[in-house]
Amino acid sequence: MTAAQFDKFTSAFPPQLQAALRGPQRRTFVDQYVQLLIASKEAEKLGLDKKPEVHQQIQIQTDQVLANALYQHYSSDVKITEADIEKYYQDHKSEFETAKAHHILIRFKGSPVPLGKDKKELTDEEALAKAKEVQKRLLAGEDFEKVAKEVSDDTSGKGGDLGVVKHGAMVKEFDEAVFTLPVGKISDPVKTQFGYHIIRVDSREEKPLSEVKAEIETKLRPELAKKEMDALKTKANVTIDEQFFTPPSPTARK
Repeated sequence: MTAAQFDKFTSAFPPQLQAALRGPQRRTFVDQYVQLLIASKEAEKLGLDKKPEVHQQIQIQTDQVLANALYQHYSSDVKITEADIEKYYQDHKSEFETAKAHHILIRFKGSPVPLGKDKKELTDEEALAKAKEVQKRLLAGEDFEKVAKEVSDDTSGKGGDLGVVKHGAMVKEFDEAVFTLPVGKISDPVKTQFGYHIIRVDSREEKPLSEVKAEIETKLRPELAKKEMDALKTKANVTIDEQFFTPPSPTARK
C-alpha cells in the first residue's frame, strides 16, 4: 500500500479519526490494520467465512455500512429550499433568541453550587427570605453588580454578569424567566436546583434569518434524510407480526 493509497483508504473514516491518523496514531493504526488483514486472509483460507453464523455476521455488517452510506447520501444530496429554511425559522424562532442578563444566586442546602468560605448553610426558607431581601435592595436602587459581588453564591461571573445566553441553554425555570421577564425589570426570586435567583434582563434580540441560514441547513439535513429513510420503509410495506413480541403465558412455558 502506497502513501497515496493509505490516504485514500483513511478518507472513509470520520474527520476526527482522519486527523488522528495523520498524527502519532498512524503507526499504531497501520500495525493493527496489517494484523487485521493477515488474520482475515487466514480465516478465508480456513473457510471460516463460509460458516453460516460468520456469513450472517458479514451480511449484517455489510447491510449496516450500506444503510449508513445511503443515509449520508440523502444527507448530502437532499434539496433544501428557501421555503424549507423559512418554515423552520418561523417554527423555531426561540432557538435564535439571545439575551444579556445579570443574576444573583442565593444557594440552599443540597445545591450543587459549592458553599462559599465562611458562609452559612441555608434552608430553603432561609434562602428565599434572603433572596427577597436582595430583591428589595435592588428595587430600592442599589447597584446590581455591587450587590452581586457582596452576596451572590455564583462567583463565576463578574458582578452577576452572564454575558450573552442562548434560549434553551439554561435550566428550564431560569430560561423561562430570562426570555419572558421585561427588559430592565428586577425579577421575583426564581427557584432552580441551584438556589434562588434574582434576575435582571439587560437586552434581548432575535437573530435574523440571513444570519442563521447555514445553521438551519445543517439542522435540516439529518431531519430530511430521516424522512427519506422512513419513506423507504413505508414504501416497502413491511408487515411485522406483533404476536412475536408477546411474552409467552406462564402456562405455555410449562
